[in-house]
Amino acid sequence: MLARSLAALRPAAASAASARSLASRAFASAAPLDHTKLQIERTTKPGQKLPKEELVFGRTFTDHMLTVEWTQEGGWGAPHIRPYGNLSLSPASNCLHYGIECFEGMKAYKDAQQQIRLFRPADNMERLNLSAQRLQLPGFDGDEYLECMKALIHLDHEWIPASKGYSLYIRPTMIGTQPSLGVGPSFHALLYTILSPVGPYYPTGFKPVSLYADTEHVRAWPGGTGDRKVGGNYGPSILPQVNAAKKGYSQVLWLYGDDHRITEVGTMNCFVLWDNAASGERELVTAPLDGTILPGVTRRSIIELAHHWGVKVVERALPMGELIDALAAGRLHEVFGAGTAAIVSPVNKIGYKGQDYEIPLDKQNPDAAAGPFTNKLMDEILAIQYGEKEFKGWSVPI
Repeated sequence: MLARSLAALRPAAASAASARSLASRAFASAAPLDHTKLQIERTTKPGQKLPKEELVFGRTFTDHMLTVEWTQEGGWGAPHIRPYGNLSLSPASNCLHYGIECFEGMKAYKDAQQQIRLFRPADNMERLNLSAQRLQLPGFDGDEYLECMKALIHLDHEWIPASKGYSLYIRPTMIGTQPSLGVGPSFHALLYTILSPVGPYYPTGFKPVSLYADTEHVRAWPGGTGDRKVGGNYGPSILPQVNAAKKGYSQVLWLYGDDHRITEVGTMNCFVLWDNAASGERELVTAPLDGTILPGVTRRSIIELAHHWGVKVVERALPMGELIDALAAGRLHEVFGAGTAAIVSPVNKIGYKGQDYEIPLDKQNPDAAAGPFTNKLMDEILAIQYGEKEFKGWSVPI
């Protein structure tokens, strides 16, 4: 089960031991999240569905949403599926003042037989619980909440575009709703999910991205929240992204440390395919999960697929200097980002310290928009997501 003991989800901290001890005792005796208590209120004003070709990511939402309230005194209330609409919050709600909110990004797909599928949904529930733990928000049974989300998806199934590459983006979110000022654990919370039909990230095929290697700003640091999907990681990234766009680059390449170690690409994990300088062996390199890197579900999937294919995967720090040396020596083959929205995103240029470095895509085909390994990953993951290929039970029919 995905449910975790309170002791695991809420480790005591010396700076707030008494408050968290009180909270832990209350949480342990409070009501758990229970999908059998789900209540459904159908909309009387269904929305108009856009042609799938007109969908813009994150702009269109389905008719219904899922909400579950939690209080320190009573635990989890009855889950509700209700018409999509605005939330009613106190202006003192601590999510508005102290960033006490976390979220997930996942998708539902329709296969060729119109069966609805999810991709590794248990992994998302596990990560949402870990993010909630970091903010001292309440833990929940991921299996129970998944059952509620399945009911929501089935209710709004007509919003899922029935073509490969199209999907229903799912955004589970938890916010602190304590109506008082002051930094501390929230004794009120709201867990909710909204749905948004989306099209392919690359509707006309791959479009390589250019990166600005930012030596001024950092995305995360040791002991911070870089390994959790919390809102506070994203707001501060907007200014560096705008600055990169003004310089003519698509995304920010996040660096850390005096040696400018590569961490992430925009909001994606970063991968490098190269030949090892010492052994000449082909390797897939990505930053280690050292507390500064988000443990992406797509990242995990790529690593497991690479192992399955016999590709050596190395999780280690990769300074920019080593990447430049590999490029100069002809050992660099592909660089790409990886995440839920794009799956994989090929990189063709990196701007670093005033110089642009052209990154190879496919050395055998100068007209290619992505390298052979990037293409293989995209084709394989799509086939699994849409039920065309079975692999380790990743694609879950609902």
